[in-house]
Amino acid sequence: MAYPVTPVRQLLPGLLWALGVAVLATGFGRAVPLLGAPVSAVLIGVALSLLWRRPGSPRDLAPLVPGLRLASSRVLQLGVVALGTQLSLSQAAEVGWRSLPVMLLTLVVCLLAALWVGRTLGVDGELRTLIGVGTAICGASAIAAITPVIRAPATKVAYALSTVFLFNLLAVLLFPAAGHLMGMSDQTFALWAGTAINDTSSVVAAATTFSAAAGREAVVVKLVRTLMLIPISLGLALLVARRDQQRSGATWPPVHRLIPWFLVGFVLMAALNSLGLLGPLAGPVGGDVATFLITVALAAIGLSTDVPALRRAGWRPMVLGGALWAIITVTALLAIAALGPEGL
Repeated sequence: MAYPVTPVRQLLPGLLWALGVAVLATGFGRAVPLLGAPVSAVLIGVALSLLWRRPGSPRDLAPLVPGLRLASSRVLQLGVVALGTQLSLSQAAEVGWRSLPVMLLTLVVCLLAALWVGRTLGVDGELRTLIGVGTAICGASAIAAITPVIRAPATKVAYALSTVFLFNLLAVLLFPAAGHLMGMSDQTFALWAGTAINDTSSVVAAATTFSAAAGREAVVVKLVRTLMLIPISLGLALLVARRDQQRSGATWPPVHRLIPWFLVGFVLMAALNSLGLLGPLAGPVGGDVATFLITVALAAIGLSTDVPALRRAGWRPMVLGGALWAIITVTALLAIAALGPEGL
C-alpha cells in the first residue's frame, strides 16, 4: 500500500499526540498489567476523541490526521517487525511439535466459526476478520498485523480490540481456577492457556497465576502461536488482491507485491535471533520496543476513532467475540484431551 510523502511539520502534531498517549498508556499498563499498554492506549485515545468531537469543542482535529495516519500504519508495521526478535525458531520448533496439532485445530475452528457466526449475526467482513484473527492468534498483535493488510478503518480496529480485551479479561479470571479444578499439570495448563487465550499479557497473567512453571511454558507456546500470523497475513493479502482485481479489473500484482514487507521483517528478525546474531538482550528489548511501537499505533487508532460510528456497530460484534472465545476455549480443551502429549 503506497503512502504519499508528507512534510515532517505536518506529521509532527499527530505523531506527538500519539506518542504522548502511548507514554501515558505505558505507565498505566505497568500499574495495571492485566489491562496492558496497547489496550490502555486505545481506551485513552477513544476517550480523547470523544471529548474532542463533542458539540462545541474548539479543537480542530485536521492537523492531527497526517501524523495519526502514519502512526497507525508505518509505526504499527515496525512494531510487528520488532515482535520477531522475541522468537527463537529452534525453541519454536521444539515446543511447536508438541503444541502444533492443538494450535492448528483451534485456529481453523475459530476462523471458520468467525466466518459462519459472523455472517449469521450480520457482522461485516472487516470487523469479522479482525475479531476472528485476534481471537484465533494473538489479540492486539494479530489485529495490528492484519490491519494494514485488509486496510481496516480505525473505528473497526478499536471495536475489535475492545471486544477481544473483554474476553481476555474473563479468561485471566477463570482459567487458573478451572485448570486447578480439572487437575491439570503445568504443561497441560500452559498448552491450554497458550492456545486459548489470545493476548500475550493475558496468557502470562493466567499461566503465572496457575504456577511459575506453567507461566514459562505458556509464553513459548504463545510465541509459537504468533507464527500463525505469517500464513494468515499472506492469505488475507491474496484475498484483498483478488477483491481489488474484481472491483477495478486491474491485472494480478506480482507475487512479491502480495507479501507485506513487515512480515518479511518479522521472519528475518526471528531468523537473526535464532542464529544468535542479535545478542542475549534481543528478546526482552525487542519485546519492549514492539509493545511500545504497537502502543503508539493503537493510540493513534484510538485518537482517530469516530465514537458515534462505534456505537452504530451495535451489540452483534460483541456477541461474535464472546461466541468465538467460548468456541476456542472448548476446542482447545477437547483437542488437548484427544491430541495433547498428556491429555487432561
